[in-house]
Amino acid sequence: MEMALYDPEAGYYARRANQVGRAGDFFTSVTAGPLFGRLLATHIAQWWDQSGRPDAWRIVELGGHDGTLAGDILTEIRASHPAAFQGLKYVIREPLDRLAAAQTARLAEFAEYLVITADPASLPPQLGYLIANEVLDALPFHLVESFEDGWHEIGVNLSHNHLFEWHDLGPAPAISQTLPARTPRYRTEIRPDFASFLQPLVQAIQPGRMLWIDYGFERDDYYAESRTTGTLRTFKNHHAGEDPLEAPGTRDITAHVDFTAVMEAIDSLGGRTTRFENQARFLTEAARPWLLSLEGQTDPATMKLLRNFQTLTHPGQMGSRFHMLEVEFL
Repeated sequence: MEMALYDPEAGYYARRANQVGRAGDFFTSVTAGPLFGRLLATHIAQWWDQSGRPDAWRIVELGGHDGTLAGDILTEIRASHPAAFQGLKYVIREPLDRLAAAQTARLAEFAEYLVITADPASLPPQLGYLIANEVLDALPFHLVESFEDGWHEIGVNLSHNHLFEWHDLGPAPAISQTLPARTPRYRTEIRPDFASFLQPLVQAIQPGRMLWIDYGFERDDYYAESRTTGTLRTFKNHHAGEDPLEAPGTRDITAHVDFTAVMEAIDSLGGRTTRFENQARFLTEAARPWLLSLEGQTDPATMKLLRNFQTLTHPGQMGSRFHMLEVEFL
């Protein structure tokens, strides 16, 4: 999975910078319109104010794609929170050259405030706020299946005719120790070591907060007995599939997030969960002052933003599908 998505030459995310949106393979809250970034900017600026309005601070973004979310956040902070904007550095973690070039081009007007780096942990510690929209679901995972003797890991082999095929790697007690017993042929995914991924990021926002936005479940729901085929999916041209071995490198590969595992990793690193709720509740709270200010307004621009808000918060669309996990490191 790591090679199929992130290989610098042949990986899915290295091939081009427009995988997201109408012309890409899937939609996100960012591609629904600029309101998502504006509301996140308001939330982050409020946190900056509550943190004592420091002269120097940073926002760190993971999974910046073509820079759209960064642009929306920076535009809103510059317009509505100029004091916060003056001391801000916006750091995008981007190891892939093609995406880094796209971000640099899109965010040219913010060049003075922008840092693009492959390793934000190399930056000196500074108060900051890390944001990651649909990053955890794209982290490589182990695929496991329940057998009579317990959980086995499922790997990938080349067949005699040089096609990829699934292969039983045998018992996998080390990576499956947190999983409940399940009937044979139950297949699912597991990411057993979120802490190793998170730990290098902590000092980049020390002290600070992280906001993880993704689709997923708490552990009991993730490994429910009825979820026998797991959550592994591929996306290409806005069509979902279930075979990641078909033309790897040409399509997105994803699996839902076990948020319980993420919160346990945060706790092990000295962090504290401050909020875990669906996107509708989080954004509605962030938008309350803005919504109240719109009373009586029916101009086309306002109505367009309200439609954007409905898309982001409607329970049948993005409102219940995505969750916001906010954590704090002191």
